[in-house]
Amino acid sequence: MSNQTVSPGALLAGRYRIAELLAEIDGARVWRAVDEVLSRAVVVDVLPVGDPRTNLLFDAARRAAAAADPRFLRVLDCDMFEGVTYCVREWAGGRPLERMLASGPLTGQQAGWLAREVSEALEHLHRTGHAHGSISPSTVVVTDAGAIKVVGLATEAALRSAGPGSPEQDVYALGELLYASLTGRWPGPSPAWGLQPAPVEHGRLMSPRQVRAGVPRSLDDISDRLLADPPRHHAPPITSAAGLSAALSGVVGSSHEPPNQMDETVQVAQLNGSIDDATQVVPQAPPPALDPTPPAYQSSNGHAETAAYAAAEARPARRQTPPPSNGNGGRRRADEPKRKGSWGGRILILLAILALLSVVAMAQFLLKGAMNNDQTDDPGTGGQPTQPASSKPPATGTAAKIVNAKDFDPEPAGNGYEHPEDVKNTYDNKTSTNWKTMSYKGKPNFGGQKPGVGIIYDLGALTPVSKVVVTLEGDETSLEIRVPKGDDKSKSPSAVNGWEPIATEADQPEGPVTLTPSAPTETRYVLVWLTKVPKVDGGYKGTISEVSIQK
Repeated sequence: MSNQTVSPGALLAGRYRIAELLAEIDGARVWRAVDEVLSRAVVVDVLPVGDPRTNLLFDAARRAAAAADPRFLRVLDCDMFEGVTYCVREWAGGRPLERMLASGPLTGQQAGWLAREVSEALEHLHRTGHAHGSISPSTVVVTDAGAIKVVGLATEAALRSAGPGSPEQDVYALGELLYASLTGRWPGPSPAWGLQPAPVEHGRLMSPRQVRAGVPRSLDDISDRLLADPPRHHAPPITSAAGLSAALSGVVGSSHEPPNQMDETVQVAQLNGSIDDATQVVPQAPPPALDPTPPAYQSSNGHAETAAYAAAEARPARRQTPPPSNGNGGRRRADEPKRKGSWGGRILILLAILALLSVVAMAQFLLKGAMNNDQTDDPGTGGQPTQPASSKPPATGTAAKIVNAKDFDPEPAGNGYEHPEDVKNTYDNKTSTNWKTMSYKGKPNFGGQKPGVGIIYDLGALTPVSKVVVTLEGDETSLEIRVPKGDDKSKSPSAVNGWEPIATEADQPEGPVTLTPSAPTETRYVLVWLTKVPKVDGGYKGTISEVSIQK
């Protein structure tokens, strides 16, 4: 077997089924494949027979396998098969930063958070004495859940014959990423990664705030301390990942939760110093009638979808109270004195108010007596007031609108990829389209490798859920309906144990299955969770053709 004979459909090392070519790097080929033993997607780097990079790749794979930070995609296997050298890595469904920046720069919060996530991963790696060696917009991936994954630890540099690199080179490369994320320009003398070069003034790279309005001053300073030689204003340079992590944490915080809309295609944001120094005074504009509606975004499968998984829904803002009318169809000025009425008119108004108060008092007296009699005569209540009914909104029987959905195959058992491009088929009101899981071997419970897979549906806001109808293909499918644990059901948990089942059906036949919650439920997110799937073509695969969530 040669590098040229490794092609879609080929079975490499009796285990890895080659699917599609992802990239070519100086004669090496990078493929997406399926590990048929564990039924999961992987990436396979393939070198031709006799390639001088073979030993470099083996050495890089050994160093990469020792990295423990989950933000690095792991090296799973590295060996030779029929003279061909191959290296197998984890697969992460998502978009490389290179493709995201083609749509425009990130917001300051997004750019700072992304750089801090990568710097923390590098910080842990550098403590072991190793480096990534090839940090770039193509090796930083934002997954469909908005998390950060760093691709090609050591192996990318080996394929490019770039040497192992150094921690200082990693930090400088991360500075280039931060600059590009803030400005949409590459901080170099020529175009790179699809970006035009950043402007230069008097032989010196312009700072992000000089290139793009609205970049926070704090991130502008950090970028300058990473790239400028020397930094402006006599600031100390940042040369270590630990120093960069600390500086960025002081600006964007230390939370690992993705910022709002990190999982969407990026858009130019109007920051106006929103994450800059807390002492900065920002003029307060009059409140709008409504918060803006979340924008549409371009998903990784090329279809426009509604913005979802944001931390806050659009809520009505309080309207400003209009000035009082002056009685002539206009508005009375605040300093305009009220006209005085006659004494006769005032007496008539006072008498009318007294009469109204008398009627209200009499009505309250009669109503209170009737309520007391009812409570005393009812032996079931023991003379105590009747407790109010549940505050849960009643079910209306109408379909809830699904604003977005995504596949859910969480780590560590899963690899985060279960055909995300087909999820939209499950709520398009067409039973002729569907979403399928990957094929699993050995057992119907996903080969015994994971507790299940599913789809998370976003209803856009807290919504009462009375039942969920799931239309299945194939017999003997077991499934659950789950919602976020705890009182806050407006956030989508990233781990399986963050969801609690509210309805379960086992070994269901093909067709629609109705799952009814055991108690009234109000939630923004609903997880349809498959725990057992039908046998199909020598393996086991689940199929959902339509999902309807009823209020």
